[in-house]
Amino acid sequence: MKTEEISIRSIQHYMYCQHRWGLMEIDRAWSENFYVTKANLMHERVHDWQSSYSAKGKKVYTSVPVYNDLNEYNLYGVTDCLEFKGRADCSNENEVQYICIVEYKPTQPKNKAHHEDDVMQIFAQKICVDYTFKCDSKAVIYYADTKKRYELPFAENYSKYDSELKALLKEMRLNIVNGHIPPINKGQKCNGCSMKDICMPGMRKNKNLSFLIDQIDKEDF
Repeated sequence: MKTEEISIRSIQHYMYCQHRWGLMEIDRAWSENFYVTKANLMHERVHDWQSSYSAKGKKVYTSVPVYNDLNEYNLYGVTDCLEFKGRADCSNENEVQYICIVEYKPTQPKNKAHHEDDVMQIFAQKICVDYTFKCDSKAVIYYADTKKRYELPFAENYSKYDSELKALLKEMRLNIVNGHIPPINKGQKCNGCSMKDICMPGMRKNKNLSFLIDQIDKEDF
């Protein structure tokens, strides 16, 4: 039996906050704030449907749909940007020098090169790009604030990321099938979240109010 399809983007949401993911994927709730709008504006160019251009000997394609329908993954999504050297149509694998995934992020995290949820999202893109184009792609994150790229260490850590991705997908599918919205993680940072007014994390910390909110969440309106 075919497993439930999972969007690449939802993996990052799940790792950032499982409760937020549940509100979006199961309750179909959504809200935007300043940070979401800022990220959307930054992505306008790379989300321009099927645009392409040449730069420094590379052919660059934006907003490229990719997928991997193997039962262990069954993933789909759209990459921000794919850079090709060689034949961009991949009609002859020997003529393709490489494909590089470029994921755009507005701000680099403090004191580290990247967030782990971003890395897993991009690894899921690699799984789909490699399957779609029959290649072994590279991947980088580009931060708009520093205007720098960081190559991701997938070659030397492939098995680790692959195992983690499969475990995440299994967990996500179990929640979807059961209609289960995971609780808020202890220590979860909620101040910048666009779903804060819907989630009401402050009220959930009050045991009495939390019980009432959980009961409302379970009601089928």
